[in-house]
Amino acid sequence: MNTGLEGSGVLVTGGAGGIGTAIVRAFAAEGARVAIHYHTSGEGAAALAAETGGAALRADLTVEDEADGLVPAAVEALGRLDVCVANAGVWPTEDEPVWGMSLERWNATLAANLTATFLTARAFLRHAAGTGTGSLVLVGSTAGIFGEAGHSDYAAAKGGIITGLLLSAKNEAARIGPGVRVNAVAPGWTVTPMIGDKGLDGAHIERVTATMALKKLGRPEDVAAHVVVLASSELSGHVSGHVVSVSGGMEGRLVP
Repeated sequence: MNTGLEGSGVLVTGGAGGIGTAIVRAFAAEGARVAIHYHTSGEGAAALAAETGGAALRADLTVEDEADGLVPAAVEALGRLDVCVANAGVWPTEDEPVWGMSLERWNATLAANLTATFLTARAFLRHAAGTGTGSLVLVGSTAGIFGEAGHSDYAAAKGGIITGLLLSAKNEAARIGPGVRVNAVAPGWTVTPMIGDKGLDGAHIERVTATMALKKLGRPEDVAAHVVVLASSELSGHVSGHVVSVSGGMEGRLVP
C-alpha cells in the first residue's frame, strides 16, 4: 500500500532511542528523509543517520530556545518538513509513590515529557502555519490511560499529552487548514533493546500481560508502523485527534 511519504521530510525527536530508531527506519523504508533528533545519544544518532541517509540534530527539548531551533534546523537539513513525531521522553526508573515523590522529580519528569512535547508541537505547528500542511504524531503511553503506580509523574505527563494537548492541538491545527493533522500513539509494554538486554522472566511477562488480549509484549516496530500510518495523508488524511493504543488489547494494570 502506498503511504505517499516518499520524498517527504520527517523529524523524529528522541530518534536514537529504542522506539525512536524503529520509527526512523520505518519512515526511511517509505522513502522519506529523516532528521534524527538526540540530546545525549550523539553516536547512535549519527550512525542511524548514516544508515538511513538522514541527518542527526542535537537539542535539549526542555530549553525553549533549543526546542524552537530544532524545526528550522530540520527544514535546513532536509529541504522540507512534512511530518514531526514527538517521541522524546524520559521514564524515571525509581518506583516512588506520590507521598514520597520530590517536587524536583515531578517537575523534571513533566519537563522532559509534557513540556518537551508541547515545545516540539508548537515549533512544528508554527512551521505548518506557513506551509498549510503537516502531520504531527505525539507519542504517549498506556500509563497516561491506566496510570502507573510508582510513576504518577510519568503517567500525568503522558496523560496530558494524549488528552488535553492532543485534543486541543488537533482543533487548533484545523484553523490552519484541513491539511494539518495531529494524532497520537500510546505504546504499552514494549521490548526495546535496553529492556531486552536486561531480560524479563516468565512471571514478570505473565503479570504485565494479564489484562492484555494478546499475551505478548510489543516490539518497537509495532509502534513505528502505526506512527507511519497516522503520519500518512494517503492512509489517514481524514483522521485527527485520534489515539492508537499499541498495547495488545490492554485493559488495565494488576494492582498488588
